[in-house]
Order: sequence, then structure tokens, then C-alpha cells
Amino acid sequence: MTNAEPPAPRTVVPIEPSLLVAEAFDQAQVTELRHSVTSCAHASGLSGQRLDDFVLAVNELITNAVRHGGGRGWLRLWCADGELVCEVADHGHGISTQRLSERNRPAPDTAGGWGLWLARELSDTMAVETGEAGTIVRITAALAVRQHARRPAEA
Repeated sequence: MTNAEPPAPRTVVPIEPSLLVAEAFDQAQVTELRHSVTSCAHASGLSGQRLDDFVLAVNELITNAVRHGGGRGWLRLWCADGELVCEVADHGHGISTQRLSERNRPAPDTAGGWGLWLARELSDTMAVETGEAGTIVRITAALAVRQHARRPAEA
């Protein structure tokens, strides 16, 4: 036995282990960011039409941030509680209450106004915080629960 002192306690700083992407962007990064989101969403378990829908919803949000939110934004993508979550923030002047309350599909001949509607339709949930200092839109897509292969019971 030794008389050595026990090691000093270590401080563990919690890191968000499920954070997949955290990037500032402007028009020049939109395509690259969309590819990053696609890769991370696929690696997280989205595939097929669910993957395509989620990526299209994210693309609409980042495009809106560039067009209407001051020309740039911030994207975070993470997994939590069986969901893939994407949050897009901008520094625009906010979205009108009328625009946010509109739930009807835009008319087919409408040139704009499809972004938020598409994001809402193509994701499982959508939440919006908006005001004079900017807008934060958060969408989610449920991830499929992966079943472990089970061996047949032995007789």
C-alpha cells in the first residue's frame, strides 16, 4: 500500500456529443452546406424520400436566410431523442405574423413564398422564433429506431 494522494477530481465540461454541423454561411456556402447536411442526415439514419424531404426543407431555410435574413445565417444540426434537428438562424428583420400564420399552399403561379410552407410540409415539426433581431427556425425529422438482429430462441 502507498500513501499516494488520490488524483484530483477532473472537471468535465459537457460537450454536445450529437452536434453534427455548426456553421455560419452566406450565398457562397449554400451548396456545400446542403451537401454536409445530406451526408450527416444519411449517416444519422435518414434515407430515401425522408432524406430528400429533410434536405429540401433545410435548403429552403438556408436560402430564405440568405434572401430575406440579411444575406447570411447560422446552421446547427444535431441528433436528440430519436430526432434529427436542424436550426437555421439569421439576422433579418423578422417574419410577419401574417406570413407565419399562413398554412395554405401557395398558388401554383406564385413566384415566392414557398420556403416556409415547404419546410413545414417536409419536416415532422417546425418552430419559428422571429423578431426585429432575426429569425430562428427549427425543424425535426424522426429517426427510425434500428432493430438489433435477434437470434431465434434455442430449442
